[in-house]
Amino acid sequence: MSEYEDVILAIDEGTSGTRAAVVAQNSQVHCLEYQPLQVSSLRHGVVEQDADEVLQATIEVCRKAIANAQCNKMRIVALAIATQRSTAVLWDAQTGKALTPAMVWQDARFTDELAQLAPEWDAKLLPRIGRPVGIRSPYLWASHHLANTPAVAKAYQAGTLVFGTVDSWLLWHLAQEKKSVTTPTNATSAGAYCLKEHHYHLPWLQTLGFPASLLPELHDDADDFGTTHEDILGISVPILACAGDQFAGAIGLGCTERGQAFCMHGTGSFVDLMMGPTVPTLQKGCESTLTMTARRQKGLSHFSVETFVPTTGSALNWVCEKLHWFDSPEQISELAAQASDAGGVSFIPALTGLRVPHLQPHARASLNGISISTTRSQVAYAILEGIAHSVAACIRANEAATGIPTKELVVGGGLSNSDTLLQIQADLSGIPVRRMAETARASLRGVAFLAGADGLLWDSLPDACAMLKTARLFEPKISHDLREQKINRWAMRIALEMEAADSLTSANQEHTYS
Repeated sequence: MSEYEDVILAIDEGTSGTRAAVVAQNSQVHCLEYQPLQVSSLRHGVVEQDADEVLQATIEVCRKAIANAQCNKMRIVALAIATQRSTAVLWDAQTGKALTPAMVWQDARFTDELAQLAPEWDAKLLPRIGRPVGIRSPYLWASHHLANTPAVAKAYQAGTLVFGTVDSWLLWHLAQEKKSVTTPTNATSAGAYCLKEHHYHLPWLQTLGFPASLLPELHDDADDFGTTHEDILGISVPILACAGDQFAGAIGLGCTERGQAFCMHGTGSFVDLMMGPTVPTLQKGCESTLTMTARRQKGLSHFSVETFVPTTGSALNWVCEKLHWFDSPEQISELAAQASDAGGVSFIPALTGLRVPHLQPHARASLNGISISTTRSQVAYAILEGIAHSVAACIRANEAATGIPTKELVVGGGLSNSDTLLQIQADLSGIPVRRMAETARASLRGVAFLAGADGLLWDSLPDACAMLKTARLFEPKISHDLREQKINRWAMRIALEMEAADSLTSANQEHTYS
């Protein structure tokens, strides 16, 4: 028996920060390293990151995790990568440097331009790629840079321009092979991936002015992505999985079967209902719910439906770092636990617009209902309640789209460590909320399961997931009538914000065309 324990190095590159750790055969996560990442927004609707900074931070946490693992007699046998989805990067193959700031998935700068294409394209895209034209397109973003950014145009003419989402960016740098590749759990979010056929929707890309020659090569989420570059990470091991962080988290929470519902609380909160290997047919008029590829292994795709709130964890960070109302998100949770309710205060976490009940990118975040008697604890409670209301609305949207009731919500991500948030969530949704053990590490564990579940460390995904344990189950505690009252009050506040945003949009359009 070897004195070294075989482990898988896992990366979880999110929007707010990047992590690396090793995952052992018993599913335990060790040697965790973390580094925060900066996100900039120079104006409403524009959200960007420095891709070079993302890469360097990821390499640094990997090196530290690797050194820790080696000190603890752990032998790394593979690398697995989970990333934020649909954040786009353009870089030069000669220098390896990004040519522009990356466009983050929360970005909505092309809302009006895409809206002009929606009447013709929504009906064509929905059955093929599982989503309408929407408000954000990495491909349209790249097309604009090709036309307007000299460095990008020069690299394209020279044949050295590379395009991809964050998974492509990291794989290109970390693997020896230097190929631009992506996977279905990432490509689906980018908005031009045909769910059933496992290829790109070329007519749509042509309409957006995006050259097909720049498309990343499509792989499965569990696949051979080459070998790590020893000069960069200090180890040479196979890269065996690359998945969107949401769906890596789903596996790490044990949510792999049809009918299971889960919420990953990160920078945003994403609520998914697993649908199995058949692409679902959604009810008409459910614009907030999207069909996703949940994972693809051995040529077989599994799907989910998804609704999300773009700014939840990032809203807490914003309240702390920009407004300085609280020291940390943890303090918000601690203070909220001291209040019995929000005292009439409500918070709408729409920092980059609303998606539920209707798509409105021009909506703004708001804090309402403050009086002279309002306490700091009630404001903290209202902030968490706003997140819980938003997630409950996502659950209802998924149910309306599929006709499938949600019996339980499994939660993961950093915010799921808040007992107060999860109890409010159970109360407002009326369903039990299950927190798994080490829930904040679900994406790291899940992508490692995906990489090692073909005999490397585990025989199958079910075998790997069988080791997961529940930490706590939160049951609803309030009455049905009180729940309905709270939901109705929330709906009224949302309706007011939608009305204000609609008025602002109309005024801007009149100004533009007058």
